[in-house]
Amino acid sequence: MSRQFVACKQKVFNRGRPPDSFLNQLVDWGRIAPAEVFAKNDKYDIYSSVVQRLGPWQGNLHRRAVMLEVLRVLGGFESSWDWNAGRDLSNPTSNTACTEEAGIFQCSGNSMAFSPTLKTLLLSMGADGSCKSFITMTKQNHVFAIEYCARLIRFTTKHHGPIKGMYIHPWLRRDAVQEFQAFLA
Repeated sequence: MSRQFVACKQKVFNRGRPPDSFLNQLVDWGRIAPAEVFAKNDKYDIYSSVVQRLGPWQGNLHRRAVMLEVLRVLGGFESSWDWNAGRDLSNPTSNTACTEEAGIFQCSGNSMAFSPTLKTLLLSMGADGSCKSFITMTKQNHVFAIEYCARLIRFTTKHHGPIKGMYIHPWLRRDAVQEFQAFLA
C-alpha cells in the first residue's frame, strides 16, 4: 500500500527523518497487532510516561497510534532507523550476548527477564530462546522487533535510555499520532 507520510516524516533530534519503508512497516504491524499490546494495565509503562505529551487517551485506535509514534521516535534515537544496528560501543555493560543491544530499537536479550511473555514471543517466531537467537531475530524479523519492543515498553520504561531519560518526549508529535490514526482506521 502506498501511503503519503507528512507529519510522520518530521525530524527526530539529530537523527534525520524516518524512511517510508520503516513507517509503512509500523503501520502494517499496528493494523494487525494483538489488542493486548495496547490495553490498559496497572504498570507504570510507556503510556504513563508520555500521557502529558500525547494524552489523554481517546480509545483503542488512539492508543495504537501513540505506540507507533513512540516507536517512530525511539527507532530514530536508538539506531537512526537501522534494522541491523549492533552493539552500542559506548556502553561498557554491552559485552555479552545477553547484554548486547540489537536492531532498530536496541533491545537486548536480558530484557526477556521483564516478563516470560517476551521469551514466549521469541520462541513463537521459531527462535531457540537464547540471547544469540534474540539478536538474530531482532535484526531479521521486523514484525518481531516491533512487537517485542512495543510489549517491552509496556512492562518497563527503564530498559531504553531515551525513554528513561525522557529524551524522546520533546520529539513526540500529536500531528504524527493523528496521521498514524488515519492510516490505522
